[in-house]
Amino acid sequence: MGRNIRVEPLRTMHIEEQDVELVERKGLGHPDSIADGVSESVSRALSRMYLDEFGRILHHNTDETQVVGGASEPKFGGGKVTNPIYILLVGRATTEVNGEKLPFRQTAIDAAKTYVKGICAHLDVEKQVDWDCRIGQGSVDLRGVFDQKSVLSNDTSFGVGFAPYSDTERLVLESERFLTTRLKKRLPALGEDVKVMGYRSGDAIRLTVAAALVDSEVADADEYANVCQEIHEKLADQAAKLTHRSVTIDVNTADDPELGRFYLTVTGLSMEAGDDGSVGRGNRANGLITPCRPMSLEASAGKNPVNHVGKIYNLLAGLIAQDVVKETGGNVKEVHVRILSQIGKPVDQPQVASLQLLPAEGVKLAQVKSKAEAVTQRWFDQVDTIPQLLLTNKLTVF
Repeated sequence: MGRNIRVEPLRTMHIEEQDVELVERKGLGHPDSIADGVSESVSRALSRMYLDEFGRILHHNTDETQVVGGASEPKFGGGKVTNPIYILLVGRATTEVNGEKLPFRQTAIDAAKTYVKGICAHLDVEKQVDWDCRIGQGSVDLRGVFDQKSVLSNDTSFGVGFAPYSDTERLVLESERFLTTRLKKRLPALGEDVKVMGYRSGDAIRLTVAAALVDSEVADADEYANVCQEIHEKLADQAAKLTHRSVTIDVNTADDPELGRFYLTVTGLSMEAGDDGSVGRGNRANGLITPCRPMSLEASAGKNPVNHVGKIYNLLAGLIAQDVVKETGGNVKEVHVRILSQIGKPVDQPQVASLQLLPAEGVKLAQVKSKAEAVTQRWFDQVDTIPQLLLTNKLTVF
């Protein structure tokens, strides 16, 4: 059966030529990102358990994690968490197979704790977090599952993607990664809760950075100011490697030293003191929040990677867009991809896969259309590789 792949011109001004661009990324320690990361880690742990036991990923969706902020009393030199953070695991999982009960609850809690511990260096996941697993139960008869010949979409939903990233998008994405994965190792006072907001006006980019600092690593207000200045300087050096545009960087603009107001935390996380988090409120599947680009509101993290098109199609759309740009050899300036499923129909047979292409100067759509179609066909032919790409950390969802 032929796939409904449509290729048409992208009738818009190229993102780099627009006068205003806004881009946001919530860092790994932001409570919304923690909710995403926990949901995805639970899904992956359940997927591995199902693969080990039964040779295939069984039904589950763990995309409803909630983070409820605690309370703390930070102070220079070291404060304390006075009320623990509450993390609630919610969703559905296959908990019984052919009458055999599975350790789904312990698997989920262990995966969530391991993930948070690996991200949050100053958080005690046993003492400073209350864990609650309310994942619903479901049973399955594997005989019926194995008789199924094709993977069917479990929802009528759509996914979107675009490529390539703009200067501002790359700068925002890589700035957060630089802070939380590289600078953090050399600057212990820098917490994991970082948010980067990018605003481009013409050729001038302004980054507003909110970075939680760890109180036990900062002696006083002067040292706090020195840490913020170091964040500014290191980030400016990094930015100079990523763009030729002018970049202005502001760090922790809500601070008011005269009033004793600082972004100071015990754990390096705002969720220690009332900042809540939910799955799907943060970065999209491409790692960014991009109001100047097509976006889906689907929460990709935690959805099962086999037939939940809310996850698969958002990932697939991005992969298709990237490969179209790459394989057309500079002949396409911008690609938007939109893919729509229909519940109960095969995942590899979307209702439509719509590609909008903005050809480079002097290039006609007809010159790149067949390549775009071929790339799309190829990815749908191998859509069943998405779970393995996720389980081997070759794809991320936020």
